Amino acid sequence: MLLAGLAGCGDLPRPFAGAPGGDSPRLLRPPPPRLAVDAPEPGVLGGRGDALYLTAMADALASQDVPAVAASARKGDWHLKLAIERSGGTLTPVFTVFDASGAQAGLAQGMAVPEQSWQRGDAETMRAVAVQAAPTIAGLLTRIEADRRAADPNSLVNREAKLMVGEVTGAPGDGNDQLARNMKIALANQGLRLVDKGADFTVSAGITVVPQADRQDRIEIEWIVSDAISDRGHIVQLNNVPHGSLDHYWGDVAVVVTDEAAAGVKDVVAQQSGRTRK
Repeated sequence: MLLAGLAGCGDLPRPFAGAPGGDSPRLLRPPPPRLAVDAPEPGVLGGRGDALYLTAMADALASQDVPAVAASARKGDWHLKLAIERSGGTLTPVFTVFDASGAQAGLAQGMAVPEQSWQRGDAETMRAVAVQAAPTIAGLLTRIEADRRAADPNSLVNREAKLMVGEVTGAPGDGNDQLARNMKIALANQGLRLVDKGADFTVSAGITVVPQADRQDRIEIEWIVSDAISDRGHIVQLNNVPHGSLDHYWGDVAVVVTDEAAAGVKDVVAQQSGRTRK
């Protein structure tokens, strides 16, 4: 009865409605997977070699744009395990990649090292092994990902990406509306599929006008292609125009700008869909 009376008097206070704060925006999306560099089994390395190997391998993989960490694995992490093969006084490191479920996903072989140098576990040897192996491991991960995408019928490798044009801000005159409208037309002309919701990628833009000498304005346009997790590509356009010439109407300028930018958007989408990824 009391609650019904309160409801009749007006809306109840909702201090958190529509304004999530703190870590909530970050927690709404899962963290990206990492590659945890596992400590070798006892006896694989000698002395202080374990710690040197972990640091050297994580650093070398990071230089190959692999999100590797020398830390204990957490849920969702992939693993990199080290084993060795002995032959005639040399040791050859063998790296095994395991996926998040613990299944073996691939193998990569490192360079042969004199057994004595390996057992000493010195920093120079560990660094050389890591630097030599990192590109091979990175290539292995790329092939694993490509195979997984090819086998997934819902992967963007196997279906058409869906795009949505988001907010365009900062342009003088009617630029925001004209650029957004013409970008939709330009993307369609590039053969890309546009949707109103449920998009794989959103294309938005920010415009900055910087006054220059000789009564010129530099128009800086940055198009951002993003997915649900992060930005995936930027297309930047810079041009000088007579001062104030775009303060009211953009007209054909918006058409030319979006035609050029749409080609860049298409390239970003193709790469991020895994079709032209290196």
